[in-house]
This record gives sequence, structure tokens and C-alpha cells, in this order.
Amino acid sequence: MNMEEKELISDLIKLAFAEDIGDGDHTTLSSIPGTVSGSSKLLIKEEGILAGVDVAREVFRMFDPDLHTEVFIHDGADVKPGDVAFMVSGKVRSILQTERLVLNIMQRMSGIATITRKYVKLLEGTSAKVLDTRKTTPGMRILEKQAVKIGGGVNHRTGLYDMILLKDNHVDFAGGIENALLGAQKYLKEKNKTLKIEIEVRSLSELEEALRVGGVDRIMLDNFTPEKSREAVKIVNGRVALESSGGITFDSIRQYAETGVDYISVGALTHSVKSLDMSLKAV
Repeated sequence: MNMEEKELISDLIKLAFAEDIGDGDHTTLSSIPGTVSGSSKLLIKEEGILAGVDVAREVFRMFDPDLHTEVFIHDGADVKPGDVAFMVSGKVRSILQTERLVLNIMQRMSGIATITRKYVKLLEGTSAKVLDTRKTTPGMRILEKQAVKIGGGVNHRTGLYDMILLKDNHVDFAGGIENALLGAQKYLKEKNKTLKIEIEVRSLSELEEALRVGGVDRIMLDNFTPEKSREAVKIVNGRVALESSGGITFDSIRQYAETGVDYISVGALTHSVKSLDMSLKAV
């Protein structure tokens, strides 16, 4: 994790505390003396892939540096009901005030890691890799994309700033494939930037045009059938990386992987995930 990512996570945690605690957790402050110490365990209640342990430790550290966390199961591990991922000890007031944020983060991250691992397993034996998208919870993207990696997937771009991705609307507003690509190449040269360029194509003729213009690092095949995707792979013949995108599901992803494309993007990794069930229980 680089410094920029650490700062984003720190800002997210601060915002989450402000949102949840406000001017004080009056329930805890009124019922628990400040001198009382205790421990809680992170109890797993559903099978899946664990994610968010490192972030949970940072939540505890930022709220109360005297909280001590003993980790038994690390990010990326298979977990089952009854497993205890970690124990946190210290002031009971601190444990209670951090409990919901830790659970919200870990349940969502673990849910994403779990579904990602299921998609990854479907691609075994092929050269295709599963990609996430920008269809993330606002403010939570850094954590959700971390969870995809923990589950074995690959991050696409983090945001609009670290890659040029010319989608259908960009192409249409620019006046076509050639205008969009040449405009992007000119922009990068003028700004002295070295970003990769990807362009979305909706037909084999648009694919041919993108190849003719050149200067593209990846081509996204938008809503191609597996049959058309196989044709595209033959046309490209390894000259540029290919990504399949658009309505690809758990049931269809293997068909796309077997066409020979390099990447398959799946918005469902982050936009419609069921959180993994777990709880933080007093010991």
C-alpha cells in the first residue's frame, strides 16, 4: 500500500467516525465507566474469504492507540462459521465505539473478496483475468478494490486519472474511433503523460478501425457475444490486449474466458455484493 492509498484510507476512517459518533457515543459513555477494560473477538458466521483485517487494525489504532489486536487469521484466508479472526483488547468504551465501523468494512470487503474468488476459480485453465470496475461505493473505492485483489482479481483503473478509457460516449462525442484515439494521443504528448490508452468498440468494424489507427494498449469488446469475441481474438492476433465487458455473469464468464480474451470486467464484483456475516462479540 503506497502513501496515497494510506492517506485515502485514513481520511475515510475519519469521515466514518464523524458520521457515526458525532459529538459522542452517548449510549456507551452513559453505561460504561472509562476505566473498564475488556476484550472482543471477531467471530465468523459464514463461509467465505476474509478481507479487511489490516484496515480493522488501523481503525482501532486511529481511535485508540492503546487498543491491542491479536490476529489469528489474515486477509485472503478461507474462513468458516465459528472461526475467530482476531481478538481486540483495551478500554471497553473504545471497543464499542469502533465495533460497527470495523464490521461494516470487514463484512463488505469479505463479501467482495468471496465473490471475486468464485469468479477467479471459474477462469482456471484459461489466460483470462477478472477485472473490477468503477462501479464502487463512493468513498469506499480504495477498500473495495483492495478486496478484489485479496480475492484474486485484478484492479482495472483506480479512477479517471490513472488511465485513458475512451468509452462509447467519448467516441460518439469525439466523432468516431479515429478522432477519439488521435485526440487522446495528442493530449498525452502535450501534457507529457505516459498513461495507457484503452478504447471501447461495439462492432468488428470499430475494432478494425482502432487497430488501423493504432497507439492503443487495450481494446474493450462491449457487449460482444462469445462467438464475436472469438472472431475479435483472431483478428487482433495478440497485437493488443483484449477485454470483454458488458453483462457478463457468473454463468457466462467461462465462455468468454475460453475465447482467448485477456481480461473480463465484472461490475458485480463491487456493485451488488452480499456482505459476509460476522460479529464482534465480548469475551
